[in-house]
Amino acid sequence: MGQAIGELLPSAIGVALSPVPIIAVILILGTPRARGNGPAFAIGWLVGLSVVSALVLLLMGDSSDADSTASDAANLLMLGIGVLFLVMAAKQWQTRPKAGQAPDMPSWMSAVDELAPVKSFGLGVLLSGLNPKNLALTVAAATTVAQAGLDGFEDTEALAVFVILGSLTVVGPVLFFWFAGEKAAAPLASIKEFMVANSNVIMMVILLVLGAKLLGSGISGLTV
Repeated sequence: MGQAIGELLPSAIGVALSPVPIIAVILILGTPRARGNGPAFAIGWLVGLSVVSALVLLLMGDSSDADSTASDAANLLMLGIGVLFLVMAAKQWQTRPKAGQAPDMPSWMSAVDELAPVKSFGLGVLLSGLNPKNLALTVAAATTVAQAGLDGFEDTEALAVFVILGSLTVVGPVLFFWFAGEKAAAPLASIKEFMVANSNVIMMVILLVLGAKLLGSGISGLTV
């Protein structure tokens, strides 16, 4: 299981460092309803990651046999995600803000003040399980677990590690705010400003590294 966890770590880190969810949770924590909406968003995030990763694992089945059709499908999927990530990395570079230009942020971020806990929960699910970048990363992680040939309990443990690591930058700020109160405002604002200013570069690096890794893994698996 240790090898499987090592293989899925890059995907978990990629999910954790996605700028938009980090910015979103910090914006939510700056609203009057922060103590209700922050935990609701974090729970939604955890649910989204958990459900999608579990569904992918069920669909992929046991792909540990290198000669099986399931293994070939898993390797082709890794290959496809790797190519997709490299294309997305190139797009992030091309669309990066010019010097002195403010990066474009999703329009819904301006409406976080109006969110109720139920909508905050839904936003958490949307940004974790259904966001295209995170969905691809989650699929890659679950596919890695499926190829490891683990038993049911070990599969669950490996996916739990992925979910926990991928949620640190979302759940962490909520816990920090909950216990630190007003003292959390300045550090969280600094993190938000950094993520906003560098969101394109951060995602480009993550996608480039993971794209190369997944592409290599897919090619290696298909040629064994």
